[in-house]
Amino acid sequence: MKILIEQDPQIAEAIKNETCRQQNGMEMIASENIVSPAVLEAMGTALTNKYSEGYPGKRYYGGNEFIDVVENLAIERAKQLFGAEHANVQPHAGSQANMAAYFALMNPGDKLMAMSLAHGGHLTHGSPVNFSGKLYKIIPYGVTADTHRIDMEEVRKIALAEKPKVILAGYTAYPRSIDFETFYKIAEEVGAYFMVDMAHIAGLIAAGSHPDPVPYADVITTTTHKTLRGPRGAMILSKITDRLHPNDKKNLAQKIDSAVFPGMQGGPLEHIIAAKAVAFAEALLPSFKEYGHQIVKNAKAMENIFNQEGIKMVSGGTDNHLLLLDLTDLGISGKEAENLLGSVEIYTNRNTVPNETRSPFDPSGLRLGTPAITTRGLKEDGCAAVAKTISDLLKNPKDSVAQEKTKKIVKEMTEKWPIYGGM
Repeated sequence: MKILIEQDPQIAEAIKNETCRQQNGMEMIASENIVSPAVLEAMGTALTNKYSEGYPGKRYYGGNEFIDVVENLAIERAKQLFGAEHANVQPHAGSQANMAAYFALMNPGDKLMAMSLAHGGHLTHGSPVNFSGKLYKIIPYGVTADTHRIDMEEVRKIALAEKPKVILAGYTAYPRSIDFETFYKIAEEVGAYFMVDMAHIAGLIAAGSHPDPVPYADVITTTTHKTLRGPRGAMILSKITDRLHPNDKKNLAQKIDSAVFPGMQGGPLEHIIAAKAVAFAEALLPSFKEYGHQIVKNAKAMENIFNQEGIKMVSGGTDNHLLLLDLTDLGISGKEAENLLGSVEIYTNRNTVPNETRSPFDPSGLRLGTPAITTRGLKEDGCAAVAKTISDLLKNPKDSVAQEKTKKIVKEMTEKWPIYGGM
């Protein structure tokens, strides 16, 4: 960063401080990860200078021959990675990917059936303050009060009664695996599109550590920066044939592409698309499968410790990369827990739990994830040690001795497993 330090020392200082924060802390926010040096390098390239509205071979600006090479590589690698028929790698973020998918599948006022935000759904799955809740009629489903799991028969009953245009599976705070096949059968029965938002679990799916939605879903959206370990961005996978409207002038793939551009976005971010291509290539390596399996092993190791320590978990545990702790019985709120752990450089996020009784700004839950610490190199024993120290702190939030002990453990682990050697 020599040039940046000389030209803009304030920004350079902020970047340095943030890099140090990431290096010296345990990143346990379930939606965050650590990209490779190659992904970092691809993002900081001259590709950012180029306008490339349109698609490879069909641009609205000249001089895109090398941009087309980059984007075609990203598309082909994404299709290969997930076994998808079609891929659009242009969406800037998960919210835009969901918006484009909705535009392709629905008209304003149509019914979208998705999990309630209060039970683990995402803002773009129908929150009234979000575009999704403003443009579409939201038909929510949730988890059962006793198991905190999705009851597929209840989902079917709601779908039969409401006849939604789209049924959406995929969540931001659901710690269990998803039965994509049954969702598809329900969508087929009621004449709905089946859409999956796999943003949180894309890397697990690529690694074979979670059931695969590709054989079933009409459209799949995902971010590229969570378990997939790529740059901050998104993509859309889809079938080519429109299952519900096979005789339409445009097939489903064309509807998706038109919804992204010109329907929702202008110029794509080709430096980010290049970084996506690099990340997809990394995810195609055998080592990534090992990584995906280790994410789940690490989460299960933490689950075991929380069970031993009497820390309540939503649904009783996890099948994927995240755990959602219910802190009600400990007498500490999610916000207090987030701040407490942040003070010892363990980074988490407060989260609502099903049937939440507190404010969303200070809820009863705390969400933890293992993708980033797994990237650093932690295995089950290290994650068990982290879970034990988290348990000790949550049960004794004012214990200064426990806090100092945790700081020491975090320091030892982060020094042993640096995010970028020599940076």
